[in-house]
Amino acid sequence: MKSLLTLFLSAILLTGCAMDQWLGAGSEAAGYNNQSQLVTAVKQTLEISSSRASDGLSQAGAYLNNPALKIVLPEQFNTVTSTMRQFGFGRYVDSIEKSMNQGAEQAAAMAGDLCITSVRNMSVDDALGIIRGGNTAATDYFRSETESQLRQEYQPIIRKNLEQVGFYDEYRRLLDVYNSIPLSKSVNLDLEDYVVEQSLNGLFSRVAEEEQAIRANPLGRGSELISSIFSSSQK
Repeated sequence: MKSLLTLFLSAILLTGCAMDQWLGAGSEAAGYNNQSQLVTAVKQTLEISSSRASDGLSQAGAYLNNPALKIVLPEQFNTVTSTMRQFGFGRYVDSIEKSMNQGAEQAAAMAGDLCITSVRNMSVDDALGIIRGGNTAATDYFRSETESQLRQEYQPIIRKNLEQVGFYDEYRRLLDVYNSIPLSKSVNLDLEDYVVEQSLNGLFSRVAEEEQAIRANPLGRGSELISSIFSSSQK
């Protein structure tokens, strides 16, 4: 009886070892044998995506000349813009919108470093979820984890750059002209937070586009490490 029990336990142990080896081999084949590489590949994806987005959006006209990203006066200003254009003051509307977009473009130049700093504490579970997630899973994770911090750091950058491009002077001029028009209703809305919000929306939109490009072509748009991880996840 003792010998039978010994053989039975030995069989279980051998089966367990074989199973561990099989799982290890399967994990390695799937590209997940090295947890640090897994996290590094996802971080690289976000760093590359955010850097390219930042570089692209910091170019002159990147927001202003792109209908999908252009920052226009909010809906609350529809009455203002239509009235201004009706009375021949459309140039003031164009000027304020130009300064808003220029502020966003200049602030975007600093966004890349802020993005890279914010992904340092990513966990293995986070990285694995991103790899197995949708085409913008990395961007979605990045936004959920960093938007609040980015907003705080982006605010003074936007404010400084709006000052440099003359936004506040243009805005006051627009309001003065509008409020001087007979029968127009006085308005005085704070647009700084609005510009920050629209700037960040544009940033995350471009990061998502870059992520999708990397997922579609991980070697050509990313790196060998990214290719090995993302390509394995699709098998």
